[in-house]
Amino acid sequence: MKRFDAIVLGLGAMGSAALCHLARRGSRVLGLDRYDPPHTLGSTHGDTRITRLAIGEGAHYTPLAVRSHELWREIERETGAHLLTCTGGLIISSGGKTSFTHVEGFFENTLSAARQFGIAHELLDAKEIRRRYPPFKVSDDEVGYLERDAGFLRPEACVYTQLALARQYGAEIHTGETALGFDASSSAVSVATDKGTYAADRLVLCAGPWLPELIGPAHSSHFRIFRQVLLWFDIESAAQAFAPERFPVFIWQLNGKPQAIYGFPAIDGVSGGMKVATERYGAVTSPGSVDHEVSEQEIRETYGDYVGPYIQGLGARCVKSATCLYTVLQDFGFIIDSHPQAERVLVVSACSGHGFKHSPAIGEMIARWTFNGDSGLNPDAFGFRRFAASAL
Repeated sequence: MKRFDAIVLGLGAMGSAALCHLARRGSRVLGLDRYDPPHTLGSTHGDTRITRLAIGEGAHYTPLAVRSHELWREIERETGAHLLTCTGGLIISSGGKTSFTHVEGFFENTLSAARQFGIAHELLDAKEIRRRYPPFKVSDDEVGYLERDAGFLRPEACVYTQLALARQYGAEIHTGETALGFDASSSAVSVATDKGTYAADRLVLCAGPWLPELIGPAHSSHFRIFRQVLLWFDIESAAQAFAPERFPVFIWQLNGKPQAIYGFPAIDGVSGGMKVATERYGAVTSPGSVDHEVSEQEIRETYGDYVGPYIQGLGARCVKSATCLYTVLQDFGFIIDSHPQAERVLVVSACSGHGFKHSPAIGEMIARWTFNGDSGLNPDAFGFRRFAASAL
């Protein structure tokens, strides 16, 4: 049985970053994935992901986001890849908002984190939002938080580039290989797949929506999987207003709707449409049962309820659609912690819809854990212990 310093299981956002940083530090590391990342069957695809520095889900995420921006730029310089585009990021809200964005007080938390960490930003009233960004049909009572260095990442390129670097640094990568389970002792971990068995000092589980089936029933109940729908709508007028140099990434906490919307500039020109989506937390699903097709009814309802009334210049014709999966914890946080029954196994998952932006910094933390057993992250914020009263 071939022995490694570490095995990384799952090579999406977190796994590709972990593999890259482990290999960079000289680890003998194996990466495993049942598919060939980047692919369209999990959570790490869809052309774009928002990145922002002041994090409304909790100020403890902001240092990860800041460090991740530094690491994206390092990777770009090393490889010549273009991964991060800073367009500015606008969060719109009001005292009357009814939509939910991951946690209560999301807008206020964002502003507080910006002030705490010195993140460059402005506050805009409705009149100024309309002046700078005419497509937004904001109400008079709505306000905006505009963050200068927010923007978007290209998730497929990020994963591809980090895996290429990992190979360059000496990582062994097996794709198209499905993990069947793992066995951990006080001195080692072994992973069985449909093609072989491998041993390592440590195992990093970054399996995203496939994680619950791997970690055991005592812990899988913490995780819920939700299907998300991504839509690109036709740009009918004022095309230049949606160009990346003029239009920000945005999150809009709507009045009268249960969920916020979010979106991006027209990054591929007018013909590529503009990506707008909301988040869906109705029925739980699984990677094996999820419907990857987007129905005409879903398109009509999204446009009629969430796009047409709020963004002018976009038509009802959908030029592109996709689905992805969110792996969500009840508090919309992350798990980055040793498995409660196996200290040599690190669980890194449940990104809860806002994890991609943090992935390179978390990959760096994973490499640290592999070498000294401590990720440096606060277990009260990122650990299993916060769910102890309910399930452990």
